[in-house]
Amino acid sequence: MQTVVLVLLALAIVFIIKSIKVVPQQHAWVVERLGKYDGTLTPGLNFLMPFIDRVAYKHVLKEIPLDIPSQVCITRDNTQLQVDGILYFQVTDAMRASYGSSDYVVAISQLAQTSLRSVIGKLELDKTFEERDIINAQVVQAIDEAALNWGVKVLRYEIKDLTPPKEILHAMQQQITAEREKRALIAASEGRRQEQINIATGEREAFIARSEGEKQAAINNAQGQASAILAVAEANAQAIERIAAAIRQPGGEQAVQLKVAEQAVNAYSKVAADATTTLIVPGNMTEVAALIASAMKMALPRN
Repeated sequence: MQTVVLVLLALAIVFIIKSIKVVPQQHAWVVERLGKYDGTLTPGLNFLMPFIDRVAYKHVLKEIPLDIPSQVCITRDNTQLQVDGILYFQVTDAMRASYGSSDYVVAISQLAQTSLRSVIGKLELDKTFEERDIINAQVVQAIDEAALNWGVKVLRYEIKDLTPPKEILHAMQQQITAEREKRALIAASEGRRQEQINIATGEREAFIARSEGEKQAAINNAQGQASAILAVAEANAQAIERIAAAIRQPGGEQAVQLKVAEQAVNAYSKVAADATTTLIVPGNMTEVAALIASAMKMALPRN
């Protein structure tokens, strides 16, 4: 009797273990009933029919990185490239992932390699280095269309390395060096050109500044000479006015006659002192008086 109880107890325990399934978060388990798809267990506590239902497939719903093996691709200009990359995908349909492909990971990896060769074969060597984003996007698009039947969503593809042959790499380095030397020469010539422009501009501005200075100096000089002439004229006019005013005073006319006579006598004396000069003295001294009178008329102001 005890043996029967123990057997029943053991069967009950096995029954409970077989009927209760706890699915972790971000996982999906595919259940088959008598070899046929029955349903997908979601995270949490689930119950099955013991010995009838079984968990056939277990899938992780997290984003999965898949390393794509390195391979040789030929570009449009017949250059070989060693390319490797990494693919990120996620299981979105557990049922299709179980029955759509015998091994969706291998299928995705092989499809990524063939798609990559196809995309790179349409590009020239230089474009493969410049358009990595375009290559990645085209590979993702090509894989994602086929992966829908496998219950997988391809999120992104990234090229890790593009390695051309050593000869091509050496030629590319020489090309880069030549291009840098060319840009250095252009920059140097532009610098010399700018230097000449700056020198010419400076000389022109200096010439303009000197000419403006000379012009201003000439204007100032002319204005100074004009002011000096005006000052001399004003001084002479004032002197003449004072002389005329002095002549109008009592005895002024006699003083002028005396002064003129003295100057005439001094002039005759200087002429007579010169041995090489012949002095002709007027026979009539009244002519001297007439000369003095004429000088007085010129010196006296007219009313």
